Amino acid sequence: AVLMCRGKAMRDFKGPDCRFVNFKKGEAVYVYYKLIGESTELWAGSVGSDFGYFPKDLLEINHNYSNEELELPTDVSLTCS
Repeated sequence: AVLMCRGKAMRDFKGPDCRFVNFKKGEAVYVYYKLIGESTELWAGSVGSDFGYFPKDLLEINHNYSNEELELPTDVSLTCS
């Protein structure tokens, strides 16, 4: 995966299931994928050692790493194990 950008969480987020990553306001969030299709409001990335989806509008981007737009079709989804 290519690291696309880093952002700061603007507020706490707790996902509805294990495919989502939870974070607290002010935490650094690293973005790896911007989803296309039905879930255009979701990005995928990591917070600490956790990886998952989160709503993109909760992130304040403060550093861009890659200009490549890496877009995943939403049917390539994370599954709960």
